[in-house]
Amino acid sequence: MPITKSAQKALRQTKRRTTRNRAWKQKLKDAVKKAEAQKTKEAISYAFKIADKTAKVKVIHKNKSARIKSKLSKLL
Repeated sequence: MPITKSAQKALRQTKRRTTRNRAWKQKLKDAVKKAEAQKTKEAISYAFKIADKTAKVKVIHKNKSARIKSKLSKLL
C-alpha cells in the first residue's frame, strides 16, 4: 500500500481511470465485432463513432482508430 498522501491519491486516480478505460475498450471491441458480423451501415457507423470517441479520450491512439475505421470501411 502507498504510504504518502500523494501516492494514495495517485492509486485512487489510477483505479478510476483503469475502470473507465476498460469500459471504453470493451465498448469499442463489442462495436467492432457487431459491425463485422452484421456489415450494415448503421453498425459500421456506430463503430466509427465509438472508435473516434475512444481516441478522443485518449484510451487508444488516433492511428489505431484510423486503422479500425479503414478495416471496417472495406466491409461496405
